[in-house]
Amino acid sequence: MDFSEYGNPAGKAVVYFHGVPGSPSEASVFDAPAQEQGLRILSFDRFAIAPPITGADYYRQIAQAISETVQGRVDFIDFSLGTHAALEVSALMPGQVRSLHLISAAAPLDGGGFLDQMAGKAVFSLAQRSPGLFQWLVRWQALLAKRTPQLLFRILFASAQGQDRELVRSPEFRALICLILQQCFAQGTTGYTRDIRQYLQPWSASAFASEADVCLWHGTADNWSPFGMSAYLAERLQSNTRVERMEGLSHYSCLYAAAPMICERLANR
Repeated sequence: MDFSEYGNPAGKAVVYFHGVPGSPSEASVFDAPAQEQGLRILSFDRFAIAPPITGADYYRQIAQAISETVQGRVDFIDFSLGTHAALEVSALMPGQVRSLHLISAAAPLDGGGFLDQMAGKAVFSLAQRSPGLFQWLVRWQALLAKRTPQLLFRILFASAQGQDRELVRSPEFRALICLILQQCFAQGTTGYTRDIRQYLQPWSASAFASEADVCLWHGTADNWSPFGMSAYLAERLQSNTRVERMEGLSHYSCLYAAAPMICERLANR
């Protein structure tokens, strides 16, 4: 499986699970702090996995790709909906994953009354009630990503809260997100829709049984993944778990703020 690499090529291996929508380029946020701290950040192109591969087989293929690429133990970082994939893959790699750093984590929707608090409520509700209409919506998003990514950017961030409202004014941030949106749908819509559908299904019990240390980094003003999602996951996860409460930060602003702190923590383990 192809992957993008950031930081120090000779450094300690860390695997990054991008969000949804997302692409491996999302991990570029970690490039500078990873170089400084001697870390090698790898983000696998999981959306490129063949469409018929779903369920546990999907996570097994990701785990196999990581094991074939990284020798020895490894740390995981994930962002947003990448939480589900990271936890499921970690469960398939007993003894190999040292720690998980879950940023703006998305918990399962059946874990509480989260949906009403989410900016993406309409999208998730549509995917649950009407898969056909949801697929039409995703195709429309893919078309916008290809032809007018700036418009799709404005639509997605129209509800930005907290420090995300400042972040969306940054030309560098807009350029990165537009690139990520284009890459997300470059091979079609299958990868995106598969992650959404699997996220909406009941998570396996093993996803909450990771032996690795877990740290949840979450902004208090996050309206994409409400802060309560990290509180829920902290209660469910059986490993040594802590929550880093990021005051005033929202979804992507939490990612940017957490990146250097996570890299420093991983380097000093």
